[in-house]
Amino acid sequence: MSASGGTKAIIAALGANLAIAVAKFVAFLFTGSSSMLAESIHSVADSGNQALLLLGGKRAQRSRTKEHPFGYGRERYFYAFVVAVVLFTIGAVFSIYEGIHKIGDPHAIESPAWAFGVLIFAIIAEAFSFRTAIKESNEHRGSQSWVAFVRRSKSPELPVVLLEDLGALLGLIFALFGVTMAVITGDGVWDGIGTLMIGVLLAIIAIILAIETKSLLLGEGASPEVETQIRTALESAPEVARVIHMRTLHLGPEELLVAAKIAVDHDDTAAEIARGIDEAEQRIRAAVPIARVIYLEPDLDKAAAR
Repeated sequence: MSASGGTKAIIAALGANLAIAVAKFVAFLFTGSSSMLAESIHSVADSGNQALLLLGGKRAQRSRTKEHPFGYGRERYFYAFVVAVVLFTIGAVFSIYEGIHKIGDPHAIESPAWAFGVLIFAIIAEAFSFRTAIKESNEHRGSQSWVAFVRRSKSPELPVVLLEDLGALLGLIFALFGVTMAVITGDGVWDGIGTLMIGVLLAIIAIILAIETKSLLLGEGASPEVETQIRTALESAPEVARVIHMRTLHLGPEELLVAAKIAVDHDDTAAEIARGIDEAEQRIRAAVPIARVIYLEPDLDKAAAR
């Protein structure tokens, strides 16, 4: 996985979630809190998700084969989609079920000090992980808003880790709210409410991730800014009169396919056209380094001829 894949952020999140999962489960054993159990499952699911992202990044580096002539770069999109499914099925569905069950059959919180201590520890650890994800994302976000970055990023790992860490922090706050209200009021229903809130939150995040990664799986083109750079590079070649039409497709986060029909002068020889195409490809790669697969089809400039 390249640096833009957010490996550092993934590893930071994985380490934090493994430690937090153990702490939360210990707290559940001492308190019997459904919020703590839901958060334990949430952290286990997140740990599995980060392992899937690392696996996807590793498999995407395989060399192209006869069966897959464009390589395996889009495996990173597949594993990001699997993360969304795992987050929903394991995290959200379990938490919603547990919350409804606890509301229907509430129990008092035992040894609440354990729950408060673990939740505070978990918030600190998740905040560190979230800070790492934000720092890495800022290196690639540019002037985009956070919403635009999540929606337009062609590298799925950072948006996934960002949303997971945000969901983890909010989930911890919901768990703290549920446990605190259950201890203050002596009513275990609040613990169930906190658990239900965690489940709904995870479902929302999972749906957002599924929608965004589905779009990447289906195949997204380059951003308008990148397409403009490619068009400018093409039309700056002396032998290229204009771009008749162009299509782009991300074969992976760092690999772009460019296919274009270009207009050439009807007086140009075959050698001049071939030389012009070679120069145009060089200009594209200089302007957009991720444009690694380029197909240019020459055609007569009929508009100029008329």
